[in-house]
Amino acid sequence: MDFLSNTLVLSRSQFALTALFHMLWPVLTTGMGIYLVIVEGLWLKTRNPDYYHHARFWSKLYILNFGIGVATGIPMEFQFGTNWAPFSEAVGNFFGSIMGFEATWAFMLEAASLGIMVFGWERVNPAIHYVATILVAVGANMSTFWILVANSWMQTPAGGELVNGKFIISDYFQAIFNPFMKYSILHMFFATLETSLFVIGGISAWYIINKRNSAFFSKSLKIVLATIIAVAPLQVYIGHLSAEQVYERQPAKLAAMEAKWETSPAGKPANYSLIALPNDKAEKNDWEIKIPNGLGYVLEFKQNLSKPVLGLKDFPPQNRPHLVGLIYYAFRTMVGIGFALVGLMFLTAIQWLRGKLAEENIEQQKWLLRAWIFAAPLGYIAIDTGWIVRCVGRQPWTVYNQLRTVDSVSHLPPSNVLTTLIGYAVVYSFLLFTALYFGSRIIRKGPNLQLPVPGIDTEVAIDTTPAEFLPDERPVEAQQ
Repeated sequence: MDFLSNTLVLSRSQFALTALFHMLWPVLTTGMGIYLVIVEGLWLKTRNPDYYHHARFWSKLYILNFGIGVATGIPMEFQFGTNWAPFSEAVGNFFGSIMGFEATWAFMLEAASLGIMVFGWERVNPAIHYVATILVAVGANMSTFWILVANSWMQTPAGGELVNGKFIISDYFQAIFNPFMKYSILHMFFATLETSLFVIGGISAWYIINKRNSAFFSKSLKIVLATIIAVAPLQVYIGHLSAEQVYERQPAKLAAMEAKWETSPAGKPANYSLIALPNDKAEKNDWEIKIPNGLGYVLEFKQNLSKPVLGLKDFPPQNRPHLVGLIYYAFRTMVGIGFALVGLMFLTAIQWLRGKLAEENIEQQKWLLRAWIFAAPLGYIAIDTGWIVRCVGRQPWTVYNQLRTVDSVSHLPPSNVLTTLIGYAVVYSFLLFTALYFGSRIIRKGPNLQLPVPGIDTEVAIDTTPAEFLPDERPVEAQQ
């Protein structure tokens, strides 16, 4: 097969594998870090032991994801020096420093504070521990900030120009605050938070439907719901604003997202492709179901129709993205999941208002709880498909309209890249199995509700423990 002898294709495949797999883990740490700040804050305010036990339980999953994230993130960045050395030489003046900020400002802050958050519960003042939890969350989300700065700059390079094959910075802040930066960061921030909330909600629903600590996990489900009511609709709106930016600055990507081959002239609303079978070679869709004028009306939400909506044929083949079918369906998968999660949020909110989520009723909402369990992994799929749209749709450029991907790859023997690609696939499969094993073990074991709460003596802690965990204190004769 030709791709096995193509260094560019193999290097792109390797980076895609490592990037998509790595993203699965920081997604949960960035969002769950905020959730831990919420529940620990509620414990400090109310001194309700349930919130303390929530913080202790969910932090175990945080630590597991943090560890896998570190193990998979470092090899991914090494590829900039091994597989993509010409890219690093060309843009390292800016790109390298931004990745350095991510490591020194963000990762180090998160890693240094994590030790206090994990081991400091009974060793430091609760206020100091809470500050450490906040710093962990800040560090995790600051990593997202710097990574999105770097990637959004690749989408809309600003603040300098390529001179003799090297990007020379003239305005560092203009490069950081490039046109794609704001909505890219907001879109990813809410994506990680929404994904984490639905994971927590799905796990909570699993406990409730299996009648394990239903009262305890109904609290976490309600905290999730109270937060997701704001997050889910806002995420859809920010996603729309991001798509508008693509229309303005990357029209070839928009054409690929919509499998749109022909240009719609100014003043004529473009049709929206609901489902299609794109054919790259024939430069057409073999079949398609369209909503007349649909895309034009979506774009008119903010744009007037004075601009044409360009089709792929308006761009030379060497300057437009290929794999149109992958981009097209990845985009629809992301959007479909976004609206599905909003719908689940509305249904759950309605049941909450009807009193169906009260402790005495919540176990009866089996269909709703099963929907939350099913929704738990959907955010991961939406994020990975979103990154496919973002990066595959940027092709054939690594730095949009300035540096081509073919000029960014290292000239390595294809056999070497194939060997490392297979190695990564094997190791990451093992890591995935390990993470699922230990994650399921944490979930099966459940929270330790007998764990002593700082500031509360043992007797009080036992008195607040659910009855099924209390020792049988009847006389021996009565027990017999």
